Amino acid sequence: MLRTDLKKVERRDWWLWIMAIIVMLLLTAAVLSTTFPGLIAVNDPVFQDSLDQAVRGLVGLVLLFNVYSIYQQVTLKRTRRQLSDQLMLAQVFYKQATTDALTGLANRRTAEEQLVREMARARRRKAPLTIVTFDLNNFKQINDRYGHPAGDLVLRAFAQKLTDRRRGEDLVVRMGGDEFLLLLPECPADQVPTLLARLRPCEVNFKGIRLPVEFSSGLASYEAPETGESFLERADRALYADKRARKSQRESQAIVA
Repeated sequence: MLRTDLKKVERRDWWLWIMAIIVMLLLTAAVLSTTFPGLIAVNDPVFQDSLDQAVRGLVGLVLLFNVYSIYQQVTLKRTRRQLSDQLMLAQVFYKQATTDALTGLANRRTAEEQLVREMARARRRKAPLTIVTFDLNNFKQINDRYGHPAGDLVLRAFAQKLTDRRRGEDLVVRMGGDEFLLLLPECPADQVPTLLARLRPCEVNFKGIRLPVEFSSGLASYEAPETGESFLERADRALYADKRARKSQRESQAIVA
């Protein structure tokens, strides 16, 4: 719809310019005929009278065209302003539909669409494609003990940490709740541990209280021709395995202590 309206405005603008050029050429011809009467060597009084009337009519036409041109310019300016407002509104709606409001990261919908494109590119180029899923440890306890403002602060801090440590072509996603995803095109799985090490340690200061931001992770490398759903499921299974292992480790440490 916006594209159609913009084309209409552009056509009106072109017609206005064409009409202006035509009127200017006619006015130039009239001026030349009155300024240099020798150019038209006709001594017929009737012809001269008709020529004078034609020039006066042309002057009137120019005045009318100027009024029409001003009106059209005002209309075009108003239309462009309306289309600009609509375009800005469409951009806001698009951002809301594709971006997580709290963290500013891509949302699940964007991730699923981008994953399909990256899987197709990985098949064409026979290039590696890795995804890493994240889940924040003890996030519910932070929310329950300190409230949602503390939880939101933790989510934003971890999102910023992921954003700062990613490569330019990587996509950072908040899948929902305290779940995140990192889409790594052309990245072998053996490079992921280095990235994970760079994400630790992480903590936030909430009203003078230092809250550690700890996470579990799971990774999977794309295996053509699997679907995006099965690809994500494999990463989630690895995530849950890591989460169980970390929970067991904490419980063992608590028993020893």
